[in-house]
Amino acid sequence: MAVAGLQLSAPSAHGQGQVLLSSAKSSLFSGAPLRFSLPTSGRESFSRKQLVVFARRLSGLEEAMRIKRERESQQLTPKVKRRPPLRRGRVSPELPVPDHIPRPPYVGSSELPEIASEHQIPGSQGIAEMRAACELAARVLDSAGKLVRPSITTNEIDKAVHQMIIDAGAYPSPLGYGGFPKSVCTSVNECMCHGIPDSRQLQSGDIINIDVTVYLNGYHGDTSKTFLCGDVSDAIKQLVKVTEECLERGIAVCKDGASFKKIGKRISEHAEKYGYGVVERFVGHGVGTVFHSEPLILHHRNDQSGCMVEGQTFTIEPILTMGSIECKTWPDNWTTLTTDGSPAAQFEHTILITRTGAEILTIC
Repeated sequence: MAVAGLQLSAPSAHGQGQVLLSSAKSSLFSGAPLRFSLPTSGRESFSRKQLVVFARRLSGLEEAMRIKRERESQQLTPKVKRRPPLRRGRVSPELPVPDHIPRPPYVGSSELPEIASEHQIPGSQGIAEMRAACELAARVLDSAGKLVRPSITTNEIDKAVHQMIIDAGAYPSPLGYGGFPKSVCTSVNECMCHGIPDSRQLQSGDIINIDVTVYLNGYHGDTSKTFLCGDVSDAIKQLVKVTEECLERGIAVCKDGASFKKIGKRISEHAEKYGYGVVERFVGHGVGTVFHSEPLILHHRNDQSGCMVEGQTFTIEPILTMGSIECKTWPDNWTTLTTDGSPAAQFEHTILITRTGAEILTIC
């Protein structure tokens, strides 16, 4: 289950004898300003009128290059038939959990817990418990995926997931987390993440991300996958396939001593080959005895400091879109969609850092 990360702005500076142009809409320069040194004295100095003309020419050049970049991206990204926008269905009451099943500490409070500052390094006994929780989460996710078909509702998927988890003596971690009313997240089509299961029926051609987290013997196991429903277009199939490949490439760079920023670099390199955007707002996170902790794992290019440590557990969970990476959230404060209605896909694993690589814990 992704958490929202911080939005950072690139610093700007005005130097003497420089023209500085910056456009927040420019994707070509990633928000970095353009600087051109100009003479500041003598017969070579620019008049105010000349400076304005020069700036306009530069601004026009930047705009032309931005348009060229957008056209190239459109050529890379296959066209997708626009589907009706996602609408909220009826949300049923939350399901009961037997009293004998232990609850995470946040259950019973509607307040969203803070991100824990301590990194999750479970130790040998803790790793054994983590493996059990993650293996259960993977089995539940696999079973939930087999339910995906036209006409089934996301509420029915939630009921099935809930029952599988409590039958195993575990607690569905999303239930009651910051007031979340369901046992699983179901994000359909343009929903990036944190979709609340409801009465909407899946349609042929939909995609759905199912995000399962279980709390077993004091440890959380967190995983998600995007599934195809019925007859899905080739363009959207490609988005789903590339998103899973991005997760695999992010995991491949992980090992003791590796820098966290390598994850975002590798994911972005692969996504950009196909013209997809990598969502920046939602990030991976440490996971163990707490649901969400440091380090926050950025999936886009970044200058994040810090290195991985053997024995550490965290999630990698990139979200890719076929259009804008900007998002909007429904009044329920959870369901988050792409602003332009373009499809989004996500995959997630919980991993354990080893001396020579990373072990994927959420497999069955």
